[in-house]
Amino acid sequence: MPAIPRPRFRLSWFFAFIATVLLGVLLVISGLAGAGIVNDALGHEPVGTGNVPRAVLEGGAVVDAAHTPVSSRSVPEGTIALTFDDGPDPRWTPEVLAVLRKHGVRATFFVVGSRATSHPELIRAIHQSGSELAHHTFTHANPVEMPLWQLDLELDQTQLAISGAAGVTSYLFRPPFSSMAASIDDLGYRTVQEAAARGYLSVFSDTDSDDWGRPGVETIVRNSTPPAGEGAIVLMHDAGGDRSQTVAALDILIPSLKQQGYRFTTVTAAVGLPPANQPAPGDDRFAGGVLLGVVGVAIGVVTVLQWILLGVGILVVARLLLMVLVARRHARRVPGWSLLPAVTAPVSVIVPAFNEKANIEVAIRSIVASTHPIEVIVVDDGSTDGTAELVEALDLPGVRVVRQANGGKAAALNAGVRHARHDLIVMVDGDTIFESETVGRLVRPFADPEVGAVAGNVKIANRATFLTRLQHIEYVVGFNIDRRAHDVTGSMPTIPGAAGAFHRAALTDAGGVSRETLAEDTDLTIAIGRAGWRMVYAADAVAWTEAPTSVRQLRQQRFRWTYGTMQAIWKHRRAILQRGAAGRIGRFGLLHVIAFQILLPVTAPLIDVFLVYGLFFLNPVTTLVLWLSVLGIQTAGAAYAFHLDGESKRVLWMMPAQQLVYRQLMYVVLGQSLGAAASGIRVRWQQMRRTGALEAMARRADTTVQDPESTVESNLVSDVDSPVPAPAAGVPGDSPARRAG
Repeated sequence: MPAIPRPRFRLSWFFAFIATVLLGVLLVISGLAGAGIVNDALGHEPVGTGNVPRAVLEGGAVVDAAHTPVSSRSVPEGTIALTFDDGPDPRWTPEVLAVLRKHGVRATFFVVGSRATSHPELIRAIHQSGSELAHHTFTHANPVEMPLWQLDLELDQTQLAISGAAGVTSYLFRPPFSSMAASIDDLGYRTVQEAAARGYLSVFSDTDSDDWGRPGVETIVRNSTPPAGEGAIVLMHDAGGDRSQTVAALDILIPSLKQQGYRFTTVTAAVGLPPANQPAPGDDRFAGGVLLGVVGVAIGVVTVLQWILLGVGILVVARLLLMVLVARRHARRVPGWSLLPAVTAPVSVIVPAFNEKANIEVAIRSIVASTHPIEVIVVDDGSTDGTAELVEALDLPGVRVVRQANGGKAAALNAGVRHARHDLIVMVDGDTIFESETVGRLVRPFADPEVGAVAGNVKIANRATFLTRLQHIEYVVGFNIDRRAHDVTGSMPTIPGAAGAFHRAALTDAGGVSRETLAEDTDLTIAIGRAGWRMVYAADAVAWTEAPTSVRQLRQQRFRWTYGTMQAIWKHRRAILQRGAAGRIGRFGLLHVIAFQILLPVTAPLIDVFLVYGLFFLNPVTTLVLWLSVLGIQTAGAAYAFHLDGESKRVLWMMPAQQLVYRQLMYVVLGQSLGAAASGIRVRWQQMRRTGALEAMARRADTTVQDPESTVESNLVSDVDSPVPAPAAGVPGDSPARRAG
């Protein structure tokens, strides 16, 4: 019985999982610490007061429910205890403290724990000023809606925040969304009891300034002034919005009440209680310090991510400008090729093949059907699936098979160049089919003697699945737009291996196809550009390729591409500082690749990360509108790219999936590539498993052409916007394919 293979444990995936979880935790911590304060007026709907003792409803603002009978304390006549809720705030708390210091007044600050962890220096400033620190929960959530475990957590974390920042504890607590003691209902009193069971006195107010609504300085002063001679705990705010009116009113209120004979003090001093702030135990100070450190790291990480997100936005806008301006300019230049002298020189088409049996027949037949004079050299790189035998059995004219031991794609291409009879050379992958005019259109730019290489327009043929349609969008919006931009700026970094044309002299100047990187096409292209040759993009030279149909195959393919591109960039890094043609491809081509193929993909998921972050911790409506706006801009750019490429825009309904699904997959691939590059490991070339999709599609296309009355639409017709050429009917086959090598 064969052994059951054990699943492999991938350390990289483990670390990626840990990093993702850690980032999620930091985002949650930062979100809680920076959450906005909701208006205190938006409390719960009042219920009955049957369970609230008369001593509370008719008593003072400081309620002690820890003892029986329940009691309350009132502020004596001529005494004012100023209290400030919802802080600290980096803008307004210092201004409030400055006014208090100016008039020699202490107050009591009911701080929100999350804000205390964000601004521990302000907690220390409040304590050092002589004012009191008190609790206002950790997240400013409504206590009446909390389960007991959450209230415990809210109080404990706020206590730790105060202990870590100022080294003291506090036993005073004011429930958010509360007002005067006379307004306590059964739900509110339950919170008072639960807080009392944990050692807290609940503090309400006698006078509400209503400064939250910013009614004007005079109104705030009037609201904060108690009836003549009566003592009061005055409710004000030092955070939660623009508190400029509060600061201005405070500067008027204090001297005004002092002139009336009032004295100002803290809540505990006003009602004859021990100071609220006592030295915190060592364990609490340590735990509080850890809490502050974790929150500080979380806020720092999110701040950095926000700056990176700004950079992502700049790159997105820059890419849109490339689409609208540079790519449009290229599209207008394309007809200019027809003004050049016709290129009639014969072409050598090289097809490197390793286990390409599934698609090689349709690929070779499509090339042989070219309207341009050609020879075809199939270099079998040690195939084990009978690829060479199949090509020989086709018995097609002008087709030669070169066999060699497996040495990799670069070695196969170099072998093909050595056997090529002509100076114009087209390289095409074994999973790619040409239209009849493709070769002629590829070599047409060689009428300009400065042109050394030409990139073809590679399209996805098998667009029938979700994954391949997403790749179709990527090819049109990403690769083809990039090539248009590189053509205009003279900085082409990649002539695609699936469809590229080269002048033999350019290949010689570049030293042939290098085996030093996994992206031999990018490596070769940069070398040709550095040698001073011009490289262009022929958008009308269309080639059709088979895209990976599984996530695993796609990941393997893109990992090789990405890792190889990084290798090529590193190999040619000095081009960035060179002059002339080398400097142009370095500063425009390589930096473009770094910006839009590395930096943008690796950072673009932040758009989606902050979508989730904003829905939970920011304004969800604003967040969603911004995210949809970015998606709309990208979709508009994609629509323009599809217009330039002559593609149907029906598939663009999948743009949200392109952003939410495909982008994340590419992010994983890029992360793996960066990890591999950083670790210095060697990566092997990986062969994609072929499905024969090209042959099946070409046959269906041939059937459709021969039977125009057929009412059965093939997948090719329904899923591919431009027709894949059928193999030419009646291709001559009266002479065998010759073997060489």
